[in-house]
Amino acid sequence: MSKRIRSKFKIDRRLNVNLWGRSKSPINKREYGPGQHGQRRKKPSDFGLQLQAKQKLKGHYGNIGEKQFRRLYEEAVRRRGDTGENLIQLLERRLDAAVYRMKFAKTPFAARQLINHGHIRVNDRLVNIPSYQLRDGDIVQVKEASRQSQPVLDAVQSKERDVPDYLSVDTSSMKGTFVRAPNFADVPYPVVMEPNLVIEFYSR
Repeated sequence: MSKRIRSKFKIDRRLNVNLWGRSKSPINKREYGPGQHGQRRKKPSDFGLQLQAKQKLKGHYGNIGEKQFRRLYEEAVRRRGDTGENLIQLLERRLDAAVYRMKFAKTPFAARQLINHGHIRVNDRLVNIPSYQLRDGDIVQVKEASRQSQPVLDAVQSKERDVPDYLSVDTSSMKGTFVRAPNFADVPYPVVMEPNLVIEFYSR
């Protein structure tokens, strides 16, 4: 389960962005931070910009824990190629991210809950670990007994976002394929993400 039990949208106001592109986000009504000093504007330092970039990226994926996020960064460094691209690919290979992108859940938090509660199968095998890393060609599906669940039906029918090209989804059978790891430019973030600043934050 996500540790963020209540007030999931507070992170939107704190970072001054609509992190998941939701119509319910409070930033749509109040474009300033929370608290009595929320309307003050001050220029952030380089460290502040890097920290904000990290918080945005972590928050978008359901507020991943710091230890887990750092491990993903360390794995991205170990791999060949651009570290920022590697980090994004590792994040998008997470099972909870794929369930969210495939529109089987309305939010990353709901996707994590679906997985934790045993509603998701990968290659016809029950997987209840949200951080499970998918491989190219893996098939993700909502188990048959859960396909009439109202939250799942609402998510599948939602018009808030589209399924990205690196995933293939059959909504009638609630089954999707992780076709390939995306490039950073392929990921449909509703806000500007800056993985290069995240790398700078951790490499200080």
